[in-house]
Amino acid sequence: MDTGRSSRALLRTAPLFRTFGALALACVLALAAAPGARAQTGKLSGRVTDAATGEPLIGATAQVEGTALGAVADLDGDYTILQLPPGTYRVRFSYVGYATKTVANVLVASNQTATLNVTMAEEIVEGEEVLVTAERPVVDVQLTSSLQTLSREDIAVLPVQSLSDIVNLQAGVVDGHFRGGRLGEVQYQVDGVSVNNPYNNTSTVTLDRSVLQEVQVISGTFDAEYGQALSGVVNAVLRSGERDRYDYSAEVYLGDHLSPGADSATVQDFFVGQRTVALYPGIERVSPLARQNFQASLSGPLPLLRSTTFLVNGQRAVDQGYLFGVRRFAPTDSANFETGTFTPTGDGRVVPLGSSSGWSYLGKLTNRSFKGITLGYSVLGGFTERVPVGAYQTFRFNPGGAKTSRERSLVHGLDVTHTLSGTLFYEIGLRQNFFDYRDYKYADVRDPRYFEAGVPRGDGNYENGAAVQGVDLGRFVQRTNQFVGKVAVTWQATKVHLFKVGLDVAASDLQFGAPGLVRPVTVDGQQVLGVVEDTLGAVVIGYKPVQASAYVQDRIEWGDLRIRAGVRLELFDANAQTPGDLANPANSIDGAPTAAPKATSVKLALAPRLGVSFPILDRASLYFSYGHFYQLPGLRDLYSNADYSVLRDLQAAAVSYGTLSNPDLKPEFTAQYEFGFKSEITRGLGLDVSAFYKDIRDLLGVQFVDTYTAASYARFTNVDFGGVRGLTVSLDQRGLGALRTAVDYTLQIATGNASDPQETANRAAANPQADPRKATLPRQAPFNWDQRHTLNTSVIFQPRGYSLTGIVRFATGQPYTPNVSSGFGGDLETNSGRKPASVVVDLRAERSFRVAGVDLTGFARVFNLLDARFNNGFVYSNTGSAFYSLDPAQQRNPDPARLFPPRRVEIGLSLRGGARVRP
Repeated sequence: MDTGRSSRALLRTAPLFRTFGALALACVLALAAAPGARAQTGKLSGRVTDAATGEPLIGATAQVEGTALGAVADLDGDYTILQLPPGTYRVRFSYVGYATKTVANVLVASNQTATLNVTMAEEIVEGEEVLVTAERPVVDVQLTSSLQTLSREDIAVLPVQSLSDIVNLQAGVVDGHFRGGRLGEVQYQVDGVSVNNPYNNTSTVTLDRSVLQEVQVISGTFDAEYGQALSGVVNAVLRSGERDRYDYSAEVYLGDHLSPGADSATVQDFFVGQRTVALYPGIERVSPLARQNFQASLSGPLPLLRSTTFLVNGQRAVDQGYLFGVRRFAPTDSANFETGTFTPTGDGRVVPLGSSSGWSYLGKLTNRSFKGITLGYSVLGGFTERVPVGAYQTFRFNPGGAKTSRERSLVHGLDVTHTLSGTLFYEIGLRQNFFDYRDYKYADVRDPRYFEAGVPRGDGNYENGAAVQGVDLGRFVQRTNQFVGKVAVTWQATKVHLFKVGLDVAASDLQFGAPGLVRPVTVDGQQVLGVVEDTLGAVVIGYKPVQASAYVQDRIEWGDLRIRAGVRLELFDANAQTPGDLANPANSIDGAPTAAPKATSVKLALAPRLGVSFPILDRASLYFSYGHFYQLPGLRDLYSNADYSVLRDLQAAAVSYGTLSNPDLKPEFTAQYEFGFKSEITRGLGLDVSAFYKDIRDLLGVQFVDTYTAASYARFTNVDFGGVRGLTVSLDQRGLGALRTAVDYTLQIATGNASDPQETANRAAANPQADPRKATLPRQAPFNWDQRHTLNTSVIFQPRGYSLTGIVRFATGQPYTPNVSSGFGGDLETNSGRKPASVVVDLRAERSFRVAGVDLTGFARVFNLLDARFNNGFVYSNTGSAFYSLDPAQQRNPDPARLFPPRRVEIGLSLRGGARVRP
């Protein structure tokens, strides 16, 4: 562990960008003479037969137009084409003496097999060619688990803007929780490589829909090639340029929140009955520039290197949000709190709180110069600056006192693919994932403005305690610099078996902490504001963990039978130390044995995976899947408070509730089962029913450790547990002209002993006179995110030149713990109450037209059409309402930061165009 680093040392990133620049230059030079990589590809296979006799056409050729990929039918008429990037293709079949047949609209998805069986008729007229359009199956009966694949065309008609919006629309996903799991249990990948920040297991990048070629959301079991995830996988495939044309696109939209929440919301107050409150003060100030988004893309071949294609995309986004403060006070104002005398010097302007702005960018280079070897380079990153929504309640009349967070991300790397034959190729990928987060008011801990303003202070009798002076003194930084390497070999060993073997390695430089603190200190008996640096709790610490994994996966495709079997070996080395004796953690107990700190052990986990899809009818199948899944908790829980020297002064028989971290944690474990039925009931109606169960063990929780003096302290360890069982039912309808509908329902019961790793320690701290071990007794209660019933309905109507999409989401309330009296013992059974149900409606309408060879689309989107004001947010424990409390001392005017965002309207224009490149 590295300690004593200042914030300036942490934020000194010049070496990083020198490394980045050198790698980027090397990649660009290499691309001048090498072809581009095909990350995340699919497979196309089928059989070519005579239309009259059904006999196989041996030697018939299948060619994917616009690519160099193709295959020749074998003795059984079977063909297989590997390494197809996800997308929609035209496939041309030819055979001597037979009419050439071209099949359009063939959809290929990542890591899946598209089946295309073709019959060919003898040629009657010389040069005869037949064009047909492939019919996309309304449900894929060959899948072995719950997987949703959305193509670029699917995403285009949805009222969504970002990848997270797309994910939350899928069955079994509730506010980022996949089938009842905790947050941070999902693996996010871009072009097949993880972009998760190991600090907290969340994605480091935000992707706009304009750069997405395909999105796969796996909420059931998943293959052995995916690791470090307990609940699901999100795989985003980015667009690429084409060799034979230049394409450009641009989009701009403006908008704002439109709600009567400024002065017309009526709530039922326990004390005074009905009253009108301002739910969203300041929201009546409508401005079309409050929400701005601009993005543009250009792709095609490089002018001097026609075999090299490129894609560049840039985006600028600004959002003022829906929370507004009034600059009534300045941070440096002073007040006489004894007499209640305030001296505001603000200008009274209404300013946004909870706002954000940022830039994002994407670049890809792809080259196809030489047959057999491929190489590509991509870079994805952005910068975002925001005022946290939580600042509203404290700083709504002193907005200058709120701090600002800034985050910067960069994901870039090199991909190489070497095709040894039509059935064997290997891939090598190298990535750098960089994430930098800074959260403070002023960068310099000794900035004089901290001391001029002082600690935020307010009066409970004035505007419910809002700050009338001071600035937010909180300071935190976090930086992750991770290098990821992967090697994978894919081999179509026989027509039945497709093997994939891989190895992944990730080395991280993780740094986080407070780069110095500004807080009250006592000097000569007087309390003043001072600076604390280079001491525990006021320093940036660093660790360098290493993770590795190896896997083997077999996709068995025997007729209509599909089996996906694999096993994954996970390794993790925290590269840290823990106390040699937990009963004397600081080696400070007189007379007790001492022990030197010991190194953390290397953790190994073996995870088998199995999925089977068995046909029972022509267009129906049963499927079953089972797997073991492991994931390390976010590394902040291993390292953030891992200095046990803080316990040197722990008194005998005392209890410390400050939970210490544990670098020697084991991976969390989930055994997941899924059984389902898929059927194409008619050509235009598909049904998918899935029952699932998850047994969750070794979750992060708290245990109390006894010392030799009978004192106790709390420590993170793998003690929590849970279970999830549920059912999903999905209906997808197509083929009724321009109308398409989809409905999915999820029944889910998620229970466990604790919703939060700190919950056990918090329960013990609430009753300090009781034995803290009683707080760790096994029990089962609904998780905080246990949403029993969820129903999503989408309706898409697309007559020629128009499109109208509506999405309706119904959700029952999540649980909360009712409280019938103040003080300890007033709580009823944990999470025995339920919040109100909610309905949210989103709409998108667009009109397409063509002007001067350019395709233009005007669109309008409305989010939360019905202006729902509550959706599983905060409620008072004694009323179950977000609007009032039985305690007159509590805030009775609703805090808008706790409510669901109000109605939002956006209007925009997009354009697309391009031109063919002459040979």
